[in-house]
This record gives sequence, C-alpha cells and structure tokens, in this order.
Amino acid sequence: MKFIVQRVSEANVCVDNQIIGEIKKGFLVLVGVSNTDTKEIADKMVSKLIHLRIFEDSDGKTNLDIKSVNGELLIISQFTLYADCKHGNRPSFINAGNPELANELYEYIISKCKEEVPVVQHGKFGAHMKVSLINDGPFTIVLDSDEIIK
Repeated sequence: MKFIVQRVSEANVCVDNQIIGEIKKGFLVLVGVSNTDTKEIADKMVSKLIHLRIFEDSDGKTNLDIKSVNGELLIISQFTLYADCKHGNRPSFINAGNPELANELYEYIISKCKEEVPVVQHGKFGAHMKVSLINDGPFTIVLDSDEIIK
C-alpha cells in the first residue's frame, strides 16, 4: 500500500465538473493498493498517517499531527502509484490491486480515518477526477507499507 501525503492549505476533487470533496488545512492523501494489501496493513498505514507530525508548532518546528491542528483529510484513490516503468515508456499497472479489493480497502481506509479525524472528504473510486491543491511548504511524504511495516 502506498500513500502520497501532501500537507495542504486547501484542496478539492471534481468529477464531471462538480466538486465532490473539499478541505481546508490538512492532508491530501493519494492511496494506491496492491493485491497483497490487507485491512491489517491499512490499519497500520492509517495510524502512521494520523500520527505524522508535519505541522508546525509555535516555534516553527514540524512537531504537530493532524489532530493537533484540527486538520482535515481529502483521500483519493490512485492506482497509478503502482505504475511499473522498468520496461519501455508505457507504464504497466500489473502491480496495482484488482478493482474489487482496491475499492474495498479504499472505503475501509476512509472509514478508519473518520474514526480519528472529524472532517474526511474523498474522491470517487474509478472515476476520472480533477484534483486541485495548494501544497503548503511544499511538504510531501511518501508512505510505503513495504518500508514502514516489517
């Protein structure tokens, strides 16, 4: 499982020219699922996300997590995080999770985040989405379950 976490001052997602999710200060999280991912892995990834201390405290140090700043989450499914570009110039997506599993885990991640963070918005699984954001910093973190879960 992969999360691309961007600290934002605002972000939104549109489907068919309609905004379906919108946040102010918080994280825009792009979520990629592989066929080997499970709810247990999702739980660990969500915990890591919620406890990331990448908001500034009163001394300007990145020392605060999303709950400490009343931050919001915008969660977007993105199978292209599992693009394999090793051969040729056209990416292969064979490592991305099958849509049924990926959607199940995406919905599970959203529900787990809602248990921790009051404002959780999301995109539409499988839809063509347009995502807009103002990256605050810029500050972008890559969370990969292969690296953080041993």
